[in-house]
This record gives sequence, structure tokens and C-alpha cells, in this order.
Amino acid sequence: MSGTSGTTISLYNTLTRRKEPFRPIDPQSVRMYVCGPTVYDYAHIGNARPVIVFDLLFRLLRHVYGAGHVTYARNITDVDDKINARAAAEKVAIRDLTERTARQFHEDIAALGVLPPSVEPRATEHIAEMRDLIERLVASEHAYVADDHVLFHVPSMMDYGRLSGRSLEEMEAGARVDVAPYKRDPMDFVLWKPSKVGEPSWPSPCGIAIEGRPGWHIECSAMAGKHLGTVFDIHGGGIDLVFPHHENEVAQSRCANGTPVMANVWMHNGFLQVEGEKMSKSLGNFITINELLATDRFGGQPWHGRVVRFAMLGTHYRQPIDWTVERLVQARQFLLDVAERLEGVAPAGEPPAEIVAALADDLNTPSAISILHGLAKSARRGNADTAADLAAALKFMGIWDGETRDDLAVGMAAPSVDAAAVEALIQARLAARKAKNWAESDRIRDELAAQGIALKDAKDPATGEIATTWEVRR
Repeated sequence: MSGTSGTTISLYNTLTRRKEPFRPIDPQSVRMYVCGPTVYDYAHIGNARPVIVFDLLFRLLRHVYGAGHVTYARNITDVDDKINARAAAEKVAIRDLTERTARQFHEDIAALGVLPPSVEPRATEHIAEMRDLIERLVASEHAYVADDHVLFHVPSMMDYGRLSGRSLEEMEAGARVDVAPYKRDPMDFVLWKPSKVGEPSWPSPCGIAIEGRPGWHIECSAMAGKHLGTVFDIHGGGIDLVFPHHENEVAQSRCANGTPVMANVWMHNGFLQVEGEKMSKSLGNFITINELLATDRFGGQPWHGRVVRFAMLGTHYRQPIDWTVERLVQARQFLLDVAERLEGVAPAGEPPAEIVAALADDLNTPSAISILHGLAKSARRGNADTAADLAAALKFMGIWDGETRDDLAVGMAAPSVDAAAVEALIQARLAARKAKNWAESDRIRDELAAQGIALKDAKDPATGEIATTWEVRR
């Protein structure tokens, strides 16, 4: 179904295992939910990927259906075992820890050009909705009370496993199943559990006498249902969440609400590794967003948030991504050149149609970036309309919003320069221009730009010849 702009979006649906046209339930109220952070520590660069990916989809949906017709909910998990453990280790109040960490998360992702979601529900503010869901699941015999816990009974749902595409036997064999004597089935999972001394607690559902707290999965079901309804359009997150988290969300929501689906489209971004290896603290390559932005931990220098975003979008969201220093260097060089070309340029009123079309094809960012490179080449040759289109495209994708070259060069040292070699390349470029060999002229300009050399062409009023001056930029 086309939106108000006439654009048809196609998205890969994990639920159906195919790319298909996106048909919102109500084009006047498009609804999307994405699993957000558990706020106990700095978010790492793997967490940045879904934040950036689904921010880009949010921007596309707003463009196609109208900003006032899209609701994007991204939650904050502020009750969790990891939060409790970290607060105890730091000897701080749980609320102080979650507030501090949530604030840092917001600062870090804002630097990545991420728009605020329409609504950002917190788990602790939706306990009543969680208890209601749990009591309905028990009443319909999809859940049961045992030893002051409430558990979802997995065999009560005939098609459990449909989202992840695995049978119950396969999931049981591959899962880390908590063994507990009160479980009716090894795959049953916790909806509510008793709180230990010092942990957050609330009155329990289903007549349980002691206070407790929710399990992880029920939190998202309650928050999504509260803000988007029992069936909504898109649910997103990292591929690591397909099982068990998203599978269990589906089970709870469908069985409590009597609906055939929880969301019509399920989208998942691929894994991230660092310099060819899985990111882990044991390997010493565990990098947070904040470390990328504010320290020299990765590549010996901090990186501007727009550079990080552009580098992240260089790989299609469903593919694995190898996070490397070289990837960041290349992204930064492109944006440094763009910032220089677009100084004083006002973006066009709308992003170019070909950029929108590329993103409407299941967020095909590699195709969109190829188009950006083409626009940038044309802008280098002084095409004012192309420069305005390039500025609009970059702003639409959240990659650039008026940042200067100096802004983007944060942390870069001034390069050492062989002046004679620079002059030789400039002369070669001028000869290429005279021969109308524009490709060679552009290649030499790019080679010099990669060395931190900025060129400025000006016509000599006396001779009419082009003269080129240069300066060293970071």
C-alpha cells in the first residue's frame, strides 16, 4: 500500500521469511515497537545498530505516511536482574543507577543523529498492565501459579515457535532452560517471580501473598499493548532477540488477547563483530557508544556521531557487520568532503526520489549510499541543484545536519605533507581538467582529500585560466 507520498515500502518479515509490501493496519496510524535498552551500563556498539536502523525506518515511515501518522515506541527496561546486581555492586540506589544510565543512553544516541521515539515507556510504569496480562493468561489456562511464581505454559500454545521457525523439541535442545521443580514443562518461562530482600517489588497478581516483580518478556508485551494496541504493524530488534524474547512476547500477547498475531511485520538486524571477531569483554574488544564518541579507545581517536551512523549504515541491516577502524575512516573521509562541498548550501525541500526508493526497498542503505556518492561527485563540479539534493538526502538519512568539516574531524591530527608531491598532483589534475578528463580530475582531488589536503579552484581574471590553491585540513 502506498503512503501519502505515493511510495510503496517493502520489508523483510521474519514471521513469513520473505520480503513483502508493507500494508499498515491503518495508514492514518502506523505503529512500530522496538526493544530498547536495559539500563544498567553504557550501551555498546551492538546496541547502536538497532537504534540507528529503526530510527532510519521511523524517518522513512514519517516521510511516506506523514509525521503525525506514525507512532514509534521504544521501551526502557528498568527492572531486571542485571540492574539489581549492578546497583548492589556499586552500592547505589537502583533508581539512581537506572536514571543515570538512561540519561547517558539518550546523550549517546542523540549524538548518532537519532530522533526521539514518539513514546518511550518504562517497565516500572507499566506494572498494572503486566499484572492484568498475567491474570488473563492464568484465567485462560495458558499460565499457572507455582511456588509464588507465575509461569507461561508453553505446550498450551499449539504454534509456539512459529516466529523463530523451530519446533519445540529443537528449541528445548538448543536453549538454556532454567531447571525448577515447580515447572510443568522445561520450556515454561517466568511471568512473575518473588522479589528478594532489597529488590524492587510490587503486589503480586493471582492472589500470591508475597510481593514480586515481572519477568523480562512480559514487560514488552504490556508496554507494546498499552501504547500500540493488541495488534500493531511492526516489531523490531536485534536478531539475537528472536528466541526466546520475541517468541515469548508473541506467546503472551496472542494468548492473553486472543489475536492471531502480535505484530504483522517482524524485523531483525544482523549481528555485529569487531575487527573480524565476536565482541566480548574477554577478548578486550567490547566497545561502548560512549567510548567511540568520547575516547581514543577505538582507532586511537574519538569519532563524530554522524561518522559512526554513516559507517553503521554501510552494510544492509539484515547482514552481519564487521566493525572496523577502516570502516570509520572511510565514512569520515566521505563526510569531510561532503561538509566542505555543502558549506552554505540549503537542503532541497524533499529528499531525492531515488534515495527514498532505495530505502523503501527493505532499507537498502548500500544502494542509497551509492546514490549519495553519485550526488557528491556531481556537487563537486559545482551543480547547485545536486548539492541541495545531496544535503536533503543526507539530512533525511540522519547522516549530516549542517556539521562543518572541523566538527566531523574531532580527534584527527593534522597530517604531515610533502609540498612538492602535492604541487605535482595539482598540476596533473589541472592537465586532466584541461583534457576534460573529469574522472581523473576527481580521482586526484579525492587522493589529496584523503591526505587532508583541501583544494580551492579560482579563475584568474587576467588570463581566464583556472588556478588552484591548497591548504592542510585535519
